[in-house]
Formats: sequence, structure tokens, C-alpha cells
Amino acid sequence: MATDSIPVLRVPRHLAIIMDGNGRWAERRRRPRSFGHREGQKAVRATVEFCRRRGIGVLTLFAFSSENWKRPEGEVGALMQLFLHALDREVDELHANGVRIRFIGDLAPFSPELRQRMQRAAERTAGNEALVVNVAVNYGGRWEIVEAARTLAAAAARGELDPATLDEAGFADATCLAGQPPVDLFIRTGGERRISNFLLWHVAYAELYFTDTLWPDVDAEVLGAALADYASRERRYGLTSAQVRAAG
Repeated sequence: MATDSIPVLRVPRHLAIIMDGNGRWAERRRRPRSFGHREGQKAVRATVEFCRRRGIGVLTLFAFSSENWKRPEGEVGALMQLFLHALDREVDELHANGVRIRFIGDLAPFSPELRQRMQRAAERTAGNEALVVNVAVNYGGRWEIVEAARTLAAAAARGELDPATLDEAGFADATCLAGQPPVDLFIRTGGERRISNFLLWHVAYAELYFTDTLWPDVDAEVLGAALADYASRERRYGLTSAQVRAAG
């Protein structure tokens, strides 16, 4: 199925991606892993533009997990510098194209300079509506659930919340992606077949798509194949196929 012919109703509202394979892409070319991370920025640009053209409303990218701090110090340092340079270089164009940037995760461990630039980018683009891009940095799915539970427990302790009335919608309102549609399509590049502690609450009913393509090689063709696969699936949410067709 050509991606341009996919009906609007079959296009995901929210696309989430684990951008895996930068280091291996560089190693296969006998280059430093940092070179792969720089090349991966091109795939980010292509993905943002792809989402804008296809009418996808929300894109969430796993840029740096809470576990990534365990990587070699030089690689972590290079990633931090890459974030700084990317924020300086990309924000103007994203803003001009109506893209809103949000950062989710525990930002406290980052340098004050990087936190300030992230805040400025988020504030500058806050009013944009063409596409929301959530950048997950120092993020973990379990961390997010625990933080939401702490927020709700504190509200209960202050007498602002009756725990007996808490439901799934109320819990979702305490998460990092409150107010956004649930993830419809989850893509992981690089050949691994796991979700690696990413958006654990939000992918409960997401369609999972795994590709062997390393992240720097991801382009519109790769993303289009994922959307075509998504459009071919029947999303039942616990119903039977007959019930889905009847509701249809």
C-alpha cells in the first residue's frame, strides 16, 4: 500500500520511536560512535518532516534513556554536546514549521546550560500546533510511573484527591504525556525486539513495529513501510473482528 494512499483514519495520531543503531552504524564504517549519533540527526529531521506531511499529530522520540548514563564517558559527553548544537541549529526551522518541542524525563542531572536551552526551546515553540515532538531524555517508563504515583499520593495527602475515585484517566493525567493521545504505533529501529522501558504506560494498546534498519538509514521509505503495515492491521481493543466491523 502506497503511503500517500493510506486513509486518514488509518494514520496513527501518535507515533513513538526508539532510535536505535547509531553506534553500530558508525562502527560498521570504522568511525567513532559519536559520528553515528551526528548522522542520526538527519533521520530525526526526515522523521519530523514525514510526520508533518502525513498528518501525524504527535511524535515521541527516545533520545537518551536513564540507562544511557552507563555508556562510556566520552560517548555520553559527545551526546550532550550534540544536544546543545542541535538545539541551537534546529529550533528556528522547527518553529517556522509550526512544530512544538517538549522534553520529558528527569532533567535534573543535565548541565544548567543544557536545561536552560531545552526550556527556551520548549517555551519558544509552545504555541505551535502542526506537530508535537516529545523528546525523551534521561527517561524511563518505570520512572515515569513512579513519578505519577508520587504526584497522586501527594495530592491525596493534601486532601485534594480521594484515592477511591482514581481511575486510569486520572492516572494518565499525572504522566509526562498528559492530554496527548495514546501511542498508536511504536517503532524500534536497529533490529532489537523489545521496548526497553520506553513509555510503558502509553504503549498498552500500541501496534509494535520492528525494523532491522539502523537509525541513520531511516528515511521516508522506511517510515512509509511502517505506516502501511500499521494501516493493514485490525485494532480490536479486546473486541472480536465481527464487533470491530459492526462498529465500523
